Amino acid sequence: MNLDNIFSIYQAMEDSGIILSFKGDITSDLLTSVLQIMENRLESFQEDTKVKKKVYHVLVECLQNLYHHMDEIPSHVNGKDRSAIFMIGKNDEGYLILTGNYILNENIPGLKYRIDEINSLTKEELKEYYKEVLTNGEMSLKGGGGLGIIDIARKSGEKLEYEFLTISNNISFFILKIKITNKQST
Repeated sequence: MNLDNIFSIYQAMEDSGIILSFKGDITSDLLTSVLQIMENRLESFQEDTKVKKKVYHVLVECLQNLYHHMDEIPSHVNGKDRSAIFMIGKNDEGYLILTGNYILNENIPGLKYRIDEINSLTKEELKEYYKEVLTNGEMSLKGGGGLGIIDIARKSGEKLEYEFLTISNNISFFILKIKITNKQST
């Protein structure tokens, strides 16, 4: 890597308001460390406590989703079996959490359907859907209840943005973008 590129990357992150970014293997030790770092960083911001709690809660759910629900991709594709990326940024409007990971193309329709379904619901419908999934014990393909993505939408109060970038016939890269505004929910 050219050393001039380091400053360009730094400047781009600074201009984008990135306060933390990571690319690599997702492990439980990493998640513990990242959450501790973010808890300390959030405390340093002059921000409403409710907003900070929302950001932290959504971040926990996002990182747990990466850790528990990431598809196992052969290491020859990306050099690592559990490689992913996440970024947390801050601007005048609020916070932005971005995650990215490889996904098997066969799992895209189910995930896309679930996110689209969540995005189609009102705040009240989302609350009821959460209770319904919790009560029914509905399980995702990875064995979880599927509550994490619903909770992310509920806590953020925003629609979830996503994209699937095709890597090969079998694999894509899934990007999830979550906004958390500074405004207080009523």
